[in-house]
Amino acid sequence: MATRPANGRGQTRERPAGELIKDLSQQISELVRQEIALARAELTEKGKAAGITAGIFGGAGLFGIGAFLALTACLILALAEGMDGWLAALIVALAYGAIAGVLALRARAKAREATPPVPEQTIETVKEDVKWAKRQAASAGR
Repeated sequence: MATRPANGRGQTRERPAGELIKDLSQQISELVRQEIALARAELTEKGKAAGITAGIFGGAGLFGIGAFLALTACLILALAEGMDGWLAALIVALAYGAIAGVLALRARAKAREATPPVPEQTIETVKEDVKWAKRQAASAGR
């Protein structure tokens, strides 16, 4: 950010240290407000995208359940050709239970790896702002 002239003086080195520190404090406060606004906007955008994605997955899940139920009926009826219907249904249920157990274990492992959503762009700009503020503080102290 460019320094603004004070009392007709345009050079940073010609301004008193107290005035430079005051300006630096104001600029840092403005940067913090801007970073908070950026984080809010970034998380809002990600939240909207996640909501739309969840809706699409919901629709896919609904139709997937219908297909799964039809497949289950098909498997039970196919097995019932060679055995009692209750035994065919039990075999299909046990197979589905085993599959559900494996999927639950994999999901638990993936959930442990997941990290909370982080406003990545904001973190990067805050790092840049800290570097800038340190340079400004160092030049104000000279």
